[in-house]
Amino acid sequence: MPKITKEAALLYHSSDKPGKIEVIPTKPHTTQTDLSLAYSPGVAEPCLEIEKDPQKAYDYTIKGNLVAVISNGTAVLGLGDIGALAGKPVMEGKGLLFKIFAGIDVFDIEVDEKDPEKFIQTVKAISPTFGGINLEDIKAPECFEIERRLKEELNIPVMHDDQHGTAIISSAALLGALDISKKNIGKVKLVVNGAGASAIACTKLYMRLGVKKENIVMCDSKGVISLKRDNLNETKKIFATKRDITTLEEAMVGADVFLGLSAADVLTKDMIRSMASYPIVFALANPNPEIAYDDAIASREDLIFATGRSDYPNQVNNVLGFPYIFRGALDVQATGINEDMELAAVHALAALAKEPVLDVVNSAYGLNKLSFGNGYIIPKPLDPRLMTKVSMAVAKAAMDSGIARKPIKDWVAYENKLSEMMGYSNKLIRELNALAKSSENRRVVYCEGNHINMIKAAIVSSREGFCDPILLGSEERIRKIANENGLDLNGIEIINHRHISEDVRRSKYATILSDRNYRKGIRFQEAFEKLNDRNYFGMMMVETGDADALITGVYSHYQEFAETAIEVIGLKPGCNHFAAMHIVQTKKGPYFLADTLINRWPSEEVLKEITKLTYDAVKYFSVEPVMAMLSFSNFGADDNGSPKSISNAVEYFHENHPEMIIDGEMQLNFAMNKELRDKTFPFNTLKGKDVNTLIFPNLSSANISSKLLMELGIAGESIGPIQIGLRKPVHFTDIESSVRDIVTLTAVAVVDAIANRKNE
Repeated sequence: MPKITKEAALLYHSSDKPGKIEVIPTKPHTTQTDLSLAYSPGVAEPCLEIEKDPQKAYDYTIKGNLVAVISNGTAVLGLGDIGALAGKPVMEGKGLLFKIFAGIDVFDIEVDEKDPEKFIQTVKAISPTFGGINLEDIKAPECFEIERRLKEELNIPVMHDDQHGTAIISSAALLGALDISKKNIGKVKLVVNGAGASAIACTKLYMRLGVKKENIVMCDSKGVISLKRDNLNETKKIFATKRDITTLEEAMVGADVFLGLSAADVLTKDMIRSMASYPIVFALANPNPEIAYDDAIASREDLIFATGRSDYPNQVNNVLGFPYIFRGALDVQATGINEDMELAAVHALAALAKEPVLDVVNSAYGLNKLSFGNGYIIPKPLDPRLMTKVSMAVAKAAMDSGIARKPIKDWVAYENKLSEMMGYSNKLIRELNALAKSSENRRVVYCEGNHINMIKAAIVSSREGFCDPILLGSEERIRKIANENGLDLNGIEIINHRHISEDVRRSKYATILSDRNYRKGIRFQEAFEKLNDRNYFGMMMVETGDADALITGVYSHYQEFAETAIEVIGLKPGCNHFAAMHIVQTKKGPYFLADTLINRWPSEEVLKEITKLTYDAVKYFSVEPVMAMLSFSNFGADDNGSPKSISNAVEYFHENHPEMIIDGEMQLNFAMNKELRDKTFPFNTLKGKDVNTLIFPNLSSANISSKLLMELGIAGESIGPIQIGLRKPVHFTDIESSVRDIVTLTAVAVVDAIANRKNE
């Protein structure tokens, strides 16, 4: 895992707008009429309707998609009782996860009250605001009583995720592991290390799945919880064993399953070796598990091992559960979250792990053959099927158990709605990042190494594990800039391409360059001098394999970049041009825009090539392209100039590439509004489909449109420009791109290098 520094964490939370979440209006609010409808006098009408029928609040307010994340700060992550206000960043973070994974809006509520009864009354008093309540970071044993009372006394979904989230996810993992090891859940011997809220909830859920109470040994910081011990609270008494043992080491002998929710390094190799055949070990302490991954794997070959960390196989991660459990519960307006719904989530997760893994998931994690087995007992957090599989299972269980107030009648329509909601997450960026981390082709050269944003991006990319950065430029100057800004260049390679020490390499590059271009009048000495230019030198590094990918552009000119790229790198076989594509993230999902950088006034033939390159690129990102070729006219309304060229290009694709879903020429509003398009032009070949790929008639319209979307805040993060059509991964970023922009483009460049290596 990348090392998170104090400075980086504080900067992340304080930069731009402090915090991680905000409230955004969902209705028009620009005219006096809009404001009169939103507030006085129009707002009185829904108020009166809700007074007559409280259930109408789900129709006229945000209640049905609003969850409260509530804490008193008494058990914040691994920080303990740090107070309600100090726990607010965690609650905001939980809200962010609800939003990006399931499209659920959140208010985080920090209650400065430790008395359970007063806390309960406070939550009850504010509960009408919300469709559900997620209790968070409340210490045991108070959390048990607080959740029990609120579940009994409120008629909305309530869940203490610290208890039930881990219980649900680890239960699904347990079912998978038992299936692989061919063990009967009713006979396995379970050792639980830890007796907090999570450990208790996990153990209870395991028992509901079939683990026998007499086969359970639970340990706390004092050792085995047994009937011999005095002063056990009522919760621990339930799990007190009759066995004459006192230590974890004794408990582990012959055990089938170990569940750790305790502290790092309490488990040893010898303890694992003392377990029964095909042992299952869930070491879930965070950030460091009860036994290090390498030590556990080295202890025995038949081990099935899981942790709470993302950098090892089998991550037991609560984000696999709580967003989708609340999603399903909210969508049927459930009056609670009951055991049937929890078990439905468990079985949905366990079943999904056995299904063939999607290519997009394999790509996201840099794997080719991910399949159900020792290293894959539970789905990955980036699996897009979680939204539908888990949410639908929970919703159905709520209906079957009689607590759904708004039953789902059309399951196909509901599944489609869930799929559309996934556009809230920047999952494409997360998938790119995960794939970049998995790559071995990770030497990325940053040509403008003395630019502060390039230096910062190289450091972030290195810390994130995306690449091994190489900064081009004067080492003295780069280190001076780094020192002035408090930046650590440890692990960052610096190459001064103009220094005499690089003459041997420059001679090698010059020989290759002049041999390739001798009929164009480029002699060795001229080539040698060209290599004073950082872009020439960097591209030759990529061309010769001294680097895997390249980033430039913060103060280079794209026309010079294009000329150099064609001269040094060249075009892909069969290509006569190359282009650039931007990806903009929106609530509806990603949109792909081309050509946003290279071709100013593309001819008909160039448009065809841009379109085909874009189609292939979008497919590579595991998205099915639905393409609109844009113009100022619609379907032949103007028969001159670019509209005619676009119309001819579309006709070419219809005849020669029927696999491509494409039409045009059309205006932007008809491309984006399928109802308008289909009503006005019923003959269009995109009928019923949402366009996700836009081909612009010229560089000006494409570049302006992509930047307008970002500056107006209509889009989320942007990726690009991504060069398409070049033979090797060299990428040109926008002038004065932010550090985050360059980091994201770095991930793209590394993924591009992976594809390039596969195609060689």
